[in-house]
Amino acid sequence: MKIKIDDLTGHKIQALIREHLLGMLEETPPESSHALNVDQLKKPGITFWSAWEEDELLGCGALKELDRTHAEVKSMRTSSAHLRKGVAKSILEHMIEVAKGRGYQRLSLETGSMESFAPARRLYESKGFQYCGPFADYREDPYSVFMSKEL
Repeated sequence: MKIKIDDLTGHKIQALIREHLLGMLEETPPESSHALNVDQLKKPGITFWSAWEEDELLGCGALKELDRTHAEVKSMRTSSAHLRKGVAKSILEHMIEVAKGRGYQRLSLETGSMESFAPARRLYESKGFQYCGPFADYREDPYSVFMSKEL
């Protein structure tokens, strides 16, 4: 698996982001969905990675800098053809190492509270993320769970 910074111009990654957005809206009301579209992921302060096996897209993830010491995990998505193969774990581990290298002291994330998000929550728990309250501009929401990890 090769994890690389992605400029989000390829049709495969754009399709995966569309799938991600649609998947979030199937589970979450629009006002409670915090997934970013391609244009939002291209904004300064966000680094976006994709994972590949030759020319096959496996998954993606992003880090959004909140301040010099705090970043947010965004857009974690595994291609439906590669679920339960360790793709998300590899991407998350890569992002944690990059965050440490950048000198961030904390990583936080927002994910869904519904049962369909349980595998994601278990992954984050296994990597040391702990449940916390809202951070940055988030507010309490029955559809959201907030987690944070000290680096």
